[in-house]
Amino acid sequence: MFGIENFLAFLLAGILLNLTPGSDTMYVLGRSISQGRLAGIYSALGIGAGCLVHIFLATFGLSVIIKNSQMLFDLIKYAGAAYLFYLGVKMLINKDKQQFNITKTDETTDLKKVFLSGAVTNVLNPKVALFFIAFLPQFVQKDYPHPALSFFILGLTFNFTGTVWNLILAVFAASMTTRIKENYRIKTGLDRLTGIVFIALGIRLALAKNR
Repeated sequence: MFGIENFLAFLLAGILLNLTPGSDTMYVLGRSISQGRLAGIYSALGIGAGCLVHIFLATFGLSVIIKNSQMLFDLIKYAGAAYLFYLGVKMLINKDKQQFNITKTDETTDLKKVFLSGAVTNVLNPKVALFFIAFLPQFVQKDYPHPALSFFILGLTFNFTGTVWNLILAVFAASMTTRIKENYRIKTGLDRLTGIVFIALGIRLALAKNR
């Protein structure tokens, strides 16, 4: 539907990635702990708003590419698959045992600034742009006449699940922080599981290319 392939696989991989503690997780928790639950909520919404910028850019750029050069789009798609495979292997072999450090801020709570700060932090993160370019093409049918719609739906789905998770973190910041900081196996386990999913996606695409 809407030119999307393996939507459930996309949803699973996206949710696992969102659940894996990262910079967004630490940012939301830091805001919630130091400036209150409402600040955490606004920071989560700001991150979601920033992610929309990446979605629009990826949708427009990838749609133009697929319409003008199928060969270039295929090149980007399989380079992206290789990147996902690399991320998966990296997650599996990562031996880092350090605890997360949640940075607190003593700034006066200005919800507008908190929102904008979250948005800017996400927009200026090149890893988010790279991930969208690598991830989204893996689930779009080559012959679908409106690829922009496919990219947009996939991007919004990923952003929605991520924003919901960040809002949960903001609301339950105290208990979430304790669990994440004291039980590092949460991150390690999610890293391993996400890594396996990413490697499986890379292998599936490699095999499909050779058929």
